[in-house]
Amino acid sequence: MRPPSPSIPEKEFVVEALKQGLRLDGRAALEMRRPTLTFGPDLGWVDCSLGKTRVLAQVEAKMVKPPPERPFEGQITIHSEISPMASSEYEQGRPSEEEVTITRMLDKIIRRSDVVDKESLCIQSGQRVWNLRLTVHFLADSGNMLDCACLAAIVALKHFRRPEVEVVGDEVIVHPPTERAPMPLSMHHTPFCLTFAYFQDTSIPAILDPNRLEQRLSAGVMSIALNAQRELCVVQKAGGVPLPPTEILRIVGVSTEKSKELDKFVKERLEDDWKTRKVEVV
Repeated sequence: MRPPSPSIPEKEFVVEALKQGLRLDGRAALEMRRPTLTFGPDLGWVDCSLGKTRVLAQVEAKMVKPPPERPFEGQITIHSEISPMASSEYEQGRPSEEEVTITRMLDKIIRRSDVVDKESLCIQSGQRVWNLRLTVHFLADSGNMLDCACLAAIVALKHFRRPEVEVVGDEVIVHPPTERAPMPLSMHHTPFCLTFAYFQDTSIPAILDPNRLEQRLSAGVMSIALNAQRELCVVQKAGGVPLPPTEILRIVGVSTEKSKELDKFVKERLEDDWKTRKVEVV
């Protein structure tokens, strides 16, 4: 079911406000909604919100046999689902175009850019490796679910701890957390996704983290995934608005600064959570 289009007065009001550099929620053009992170009782369980957009991410691990062509590497699988509770336009069991786009983008950002060191997930070469299952549930859609989902997924991976294992001969001993402290994942880098909306009227500047109405009124969006070390992972543009190279470089520069802020925010929230759990930060 397609969402109802904004009314003409609603569209004219929002567009006129954006021309004057005003947004309905009071943010500046390049200001994102402040994220909030809530950690569950289990490690690897994260509830992330951007404004009223809300995503739940969970990481689980199990031992599997690796494929013959990659005997030294663990596996990462990503599953996502937009619940009908997120919005009435989504239907159970029928992936929407937006859900498919988000899932593909998450795969590029997390799996293809090698966020997690897959070789560190190997237990016995060719026999046993860890399979990480990242599940992303979209609970509320108030615009820009992609950035919220990426943030939730990255934080869930950093929050997760796998059991300590010991290989004795051909036997694999899995130690419970009460015996040995679980191990954090070995991660190469921490990318964040930032989405900018563009409009047909070139007098309207690009806006960061569009809400649902702004996203519907936009003529196209560009999503940039990069880490705090200024390494560009993914650039994806959807829509027919042409962008000059100077504009793309400007947006990459803005994204770099925002990713540094997000990286600092995530580290602080994780440290706060470890303190409440009385777990030593590794």
